[in-house]
Amino acid sequence: MKNIQYKNTKISFTDSGEGTAIVLLHGFLENKKMWKEYVDLFSENYRVITIDLLGHGESDCLGYVHSMEDNANVVHEVLDHLKIEKATVLGHSMGGYVGLAFAELFPKNINKLVLLNSSSKADSHDKKINRNRAIKAVKQNYVNFVSLAIANLFSENNRTRLADEIEKVKIQALKTPLQGIVASLEGMKIRKDRESLLKQDLFPVLLVLGKKDPVLNYEENIAQIENTSAKLVSFDDGHMSQIENKEELKTVLLDFFE
Repeated sequence: MKNIQYKNTKISFTDSGEGTAIVLLHGFLENKKMWKEYVDLFSENYRVITIDLLGHGESDCLGYVHSMEDNANVVHEVLDHLKIEKATVLGHSMGGYVGLAFAELFPKNINKLVLLNSSSKADSHDKKINRNRAIKAVKQNYVNFVSLAIANLFSENNRTRLADEIEKVKIQALKTPLQGIVASLEGMKIRKDRESLLKQDLFPVLLVLGKKDPVLNYEENIAQIENTSAKLVSFDDGHMSQIENKEELKTVLLDFFE
């Protein structure tokens, strides 16, 4: 485990293996520990960096709004510290929003981009209302909010099958401070639409979606890569492809990284 300072804020990251750099960015309520199996596999042939985004894991909170741009700057600072000029970035959910912000801000530093259960679209009016409801809910009952939020990321048919895995995710999620949760919700709510970035075909893009994702509408999110060279991989499960479709996803990612 390593740390750097970004704007007087502690940022925690890991650095494993050698070769072409791959950066793994977790989603909302997650942290870098979720990538352990993937790091073990990928670091056999690649240099793998995992980063705790602002207010998550062992990284501190920066303020009351953690914008996707702030998080993208954190990623850039880590890579600069490690003297890595170019990396493939994989972002799960909120991590994908950060990956897109990074690609826009630092186009020369990105090799390939994986959007794992993520979207280049900005929040709709209804989603912004739901973010505000979530902020209110987590302030009223933190434990209840986190527990429900995690369970609702999985497809219904997996909530029993993967009960043990879901419990592990909840335990990690409950380590996320209230400020980190609220600041991330505020940051996601105001993030800009980056669909145009995908249309520019500046670098290879892989979009991984779950057909039964309770968070992201499958059909709506396929539309974001129409008329682009982005590759689409679909699974029959929910928002947590890295757990729900673990073995298939590993194969897909290794193929894309080559």
